[in-house]
Amino acid sequence: MEIKSAKFVISNASYEQCPDSKLPEIAFIGRSNVGKSSLINMLCMHEGLAKTSSKPGKTLLINHFKINDAWHLVDLPGYGYAQVSLQQREKLHRMITDYVEKREQLYCLFVLIDSRLKPQQIDLDFMDFLGEVGVPFAIVMTKTDKISQTELAKNLKMFKQKMSENWEALPEIFLTSSEKKRGREAMLQYIEQVLQS
Repeated sequence: MEIKSAKFVISNASYEQCPDSKLPEIAFIGRSNVGKSSLINMLCMHEGLAKTSSKPGKTLLINHFKINDAWHLVDLPGYGYAQVSLQQREKLHRMITDYVEKREQLYCLFVLIDSRLKPQQIDLDFMDFLGEVGVPFAIVMTKTDKISQTELAKNLKMFKQKMSENWEALPEIFLTSSEKKRGREAMLQYIEQVLQS
């Protein structure tokens, strides 16, 4: 797939306010500071499309971007929220779960994982939730340029072992680096397959 156009459409605070279109949606989510905005910008080859920030947890709304006038890329708020109040945390949790469970246009959710970290329970719990509600998802290991190949292989093996405790078959896993553009072609190819299925 070649991305020829990518434009911001709208930000919303609930899934009910999302665009009333029948376009398929590919969504992105991850913990705060996982590199989600950078990955989206790299995929679309559009610097500044998704707002990056040195302060984690800046995405507090559901952001829709129209790609090639054919589908929506959806940037969801992170879980494991950064510096927000308990009330805001509950609001974000509801926003995410409502979108994931009720948005019929959602074709696939990319769950972003920081490749530098050992398996985090919060990520594993979120993926178990996706399994329970039957949402198709793939895993994206980010920041692979910030870690040695040995360390990456070790963390990936641990992650797969941990997931295998609850999953018979593992979802697709992509190794990415926004700076090196690693994984871009593989992800775009996968998105194309998902949209055609």
